[in-house]
Amino acid sequence: MSSLPGHEVLRYTAFSADPAGGNPAGVVLDASTLDDAAMLAVAAELGYSESAFLTAPDGRGGHTIRYFSPKAEVPFCGHATVAAAIALAERDGPGDLVFSTAAGTVPVTVTREGDELRATLTSVEPHTTDVAADDLAEALAALDWPAADLDPALPPRIAYAGARHLVLAAGSRERLADLSYDFARLEALMHRLDLTTLQLVWRESATVFHVRDPFPVGGVVEDPATGAAAAAFGAYARELGLVPDETVLTLHQGTDMGRPGTLTVALHAGDARIRVSGTGTRIG
Repeated sequence: MSSLPGHEVLRYTAFSADPAGGNPAGVVLDASTLDDAAMLAVAAELGYSESAFLTAPDGRGGHTIRYFSPKAEVPFCGHATVAAAIALAERDGPGDLVFSTAAGTVPVTVTREGDELRATLTSVEPHTTDVAADDLAEALAALDWPAADLDPALPPRIAYAGARHLVLAAGSRERLADLSYDFARLEALMHRLDLTTLQLVWRESATVFHVRDPFPVGGVVEDPATGAAAAAFGAYARELGLVPDETVLTLHQGTDMGRPGTLTVALHAGDARIRVSGTGTRIG
């Protein structure tokens, strides 16, 4: 789908410079005359994990942005934010943008590095909360993951940086790679806990992680590259003292789906907000 009457629907991938990598998103740069049903219909027809719809440009880099999965609106989506920012930069040139989202204000800076554009978003204020033992047990049952397969050094938490994600750490790369879950069971739990994805992680080194994000509430089995979850994970890692207050993390995602992407997560001392950056490119 490339257009609907009076509106061009662009397709971009985020967190990869390869159109076959990263996470695809639909982008409508002027959705001011579209109602909720029309935006949901576009997102459903595209079938990507999310699509971004921009309205109310203010002429100074500010836009209202909404995000729809094939099933429902979501409050914040990192990869669709990156995709939209890069689409605007291709049209208007690199620079600073401000997106007004349902979760709050998200500044984005787009720079050009050689032939590539890179977008860096700044999250809303993040936080983490404990997960109840019964809810953790239900998540593990839906995943068919024995509790013994978790990494005890990275305890389960619900992390937020615009959307809620349950962080679960696998004890091995093999555990992370073996993902076959009960879609309906996990979806029901996620609706009850108001989760957007599960952020499944495996720690390769002090600053390098491999991640996967089941997304049944969005109508897709797995999200290929998840900027909102990356921001939430950055807050989680800092709050639990797993990384220094000033550090840069590298998250590899999508490899097990055949759509590899790289997310860069920057933490700055004295600023609770998380920066997530990556490249992106137009598809087709």
